[in-house]
Amino acid sequence: MALQIHKFGGTSVGSPERIQAVAGRLAVLRSRGHDLVIVVSAMGDTTDELLGLAARISDNPHRREMDMLLSAGERISMALLSMALNAIGCPAVSFTGSQSGIITDSGHGRARIVDIKPIRIRQELDKGRVVIVAGFQGVSPEKEVTTLGRGGSDTSAVALAIAFRAAECHIWTDVDGVMTADPLLVPQARHIRRLDFDTMLEFSSRGAGVINVRAVELGRKFQMPIVILNSLRDHSGTRVEGHSDMEQMGITGVTANDRLIEFRIGGLRLDMAGLAEFLGRLISLGLDLSGLHDDVDGSGTHGLSFLAPDLPENRRGFDQIEAMASAAGGQTQRDEDVGSVSVVTSGVIQAGPLARRIVDCLARAGVQARSLSSGTTSITLLVDRASIPTAVAALHRELVEDSAPA
Repeated sequence: MALQIHKFGGTSVGSPERIQAVAGRLAVLRSRGHDLVIVVSAMGDTTDELLGLAARISDNPHRREMDMLLSAGERISMALLSMALNAIGCPAVSFTGSQSGIITDSGHGRARIVDIKPIRIRQELDKGRVVIVAGFQGVSPEKEVTTLGRGGSDTSAVALAIAFRAAECHIWTDVDGVMTADPLLVPQARHIRRLDFDTMLEFSSRGAGVINVRAVELGRKFQMPIVILNSLRDHSGTRVEGHSDMEQMGITGVTANDRLIEFRIGGLRLDMAGLAEFLGRLISLGLDLSGLHDDVDGSGTHGLSFLAPDLPENRRGFDQIEAMASAAGGQTQRDEDVGSVSVVTSGVIQAGPLARRIVDCLARAGVQARSLSSGTTSITLLVDRASIPTAVAALHRELVEDSAPA
């Protein structure tokens, strides 16, 4: 029988009724002769609720204990889905990440998968059971529970698909796949049927929340096709596979991130060894830093700036950074009114002409950009959060709507 790997996100398993609907879908697949390994996220907003509980207990909760706490969300989902399958006569068993053989490094909060030894999963598949795996988690060499960071269930699923040499990995969510823009901002946004890994990586890293960026990186590394589907209605979804034709550049879409904080640290009088130590302490906080930049003036004073997602766990890290900077003689500033807008292309861009067209478009729309940066296949601008809807709609109209369908 053909083995299939499916992952269901928090919305897809967000209520008992939706869990039962997922169970019915899986029972049909099982009746067609497929072996099934199913990865689940925590129900709905469970992870945020657990983070809120931790914040009420401690301003700086221990990272090991946070992993113990947050891993409970996926365990609830896996057990309920297994119950739902067994209730309709489809044999199933649930496993935690450690029981599934997902081995990670020791980095609590953002652990990396280093190996998968799915011995127990294979044993249960041989017995004819559907295996439900708690996503987002694993076990370290020290036998400690670890979590993979937000969106980590996507990574769990792709890693298992690779370990089992599945034909593809199915990611079920609450949208129809990847769109040329957020349809809540641009009703004319088009569905994209197929994307190469490089372009999907740009979408994910620039704010599109359809699939976790680490899952895309893993899929690209091992060339594991990923199919993104809507669990709430029938739709063809988006297939992610292969490479782009780097000689043919086209505008794929416009994406945005309105959950960013820009953090600036000035006045750090550090030599290079001291700067290395300071950066090491920043990294140890587990923050997902983006666009890290260091300005050094003539006196050797460093000014660091970076962007980080506006998340509760990061805000605790910001408090620690302020204390670290003060101890090093520096000052800090947070800008919580910043967001990013990115134009994503397939193929290498001609940065100059495209940047001019983007800036001209935003000028006509009355949007002031704070900064502009170009990558191999994208151009990103920082803007005020309130400007994001206008910017996305204007750029999509200018660059996407008159182009050929994706």
